[in-house]
Amino acid sequence: MGPYLLLVPALAAIAVGLGYPLVRQFVISFQEYGLAQQFGRPAEWVGLDNYVALLTDSYVWAVIARSIAFCLVNAGLTMAIGIALAVLMTKVGRAARVTLQVGMLLAWGTPVLATMTVWQWLFDSQYGVVNWLLAEPLGMESMRYHSWLIEPLSFYGVATVIVVWMSVPFVAFTVYAGLLQVPEECMEAAQLDGANAWQRLWSLAIPMVKPVLFVVALLQVIWDLRVFTQIHVLQRAGAPTRETHLLGTYIYSLAKEFSMAGAMATIMLVITLALTVFYIRRMLREEQL
Repeated sequence: MGPYLLLVPALAAIAVGLGYPLVRQFVISFQEYGLAQQFGRPAEWVGLDNYVALLTDSYVWAVIARSIAFCLVNAGLTMAIGIALAVLMTKVGRAARVTLQVGMLLAWGTPVLATMTVWQWLFDSQYGVVNWLLAEPLGMESMRYHSWLIEPLSFYGVATVIVVWMSVPFVAFTVYAGLLQVPEECMEAAQLDGANAWQRLWSLAIPMVKPVLFVVALLQVIWDLRVFTQIHVLQRAGAPTRETHLLGTYIYSLAKEFSMAGAMATIMLVITLALTVFYIRRMLREEQL
């Protein structure tokens, strides 16, 4: 009984800080709740009308599909680059490793809005470094004044670069910490048995840190599905909002209709839980093999 009592303060804090907002959001999603209700007008109970209106809207399904695709692409790229950098840190010398770690810490620790300001300047249509590099050294004159945010495809390309840039350090440091726990004796024994560097990594090191990879990948999927700030800031920089909405920004656009925003946020929660359950079941299945 004693250990469970120690959990009570933490569970109480979670219930107040997370449970109440979720319950309130869920209740509002079944009501007609707008600005008038903020000033005292009673909210009308409408049942599933908000969910029906959203789920029968083809645009909502386009936003959902777009968000899932963006999430999976970004999570995959982040994991691939992060694992590659983690392996690199185990191979290079101390000076190179410290330099790489400091660089990633700066990328990870810089506030999001400060990072967005730098990236907006890099991709600026008139004074951006990216356009200058493409036009001058590479001779792609058509890219001199190219606007990266007007077209949805290039908009998501820029957003992907930024999101991956800010997410890679967490993956790299976490996987690097896991790789440090791989017994050196096992690696030396595999080398003596004739395994090359790739075989030692793929057949020995990666399986040993697989639990770490599963947890990091799960967190990355959740974070990338809920991405908001990067998309919102790029939209305010001149991108067409309707063609570039993801779940987070679309819910924000419904802010004046609290009931619709609550219903959409609940749908987003269900999607997140569905992806999480699918991923955890797959993880447990692989661990049993």
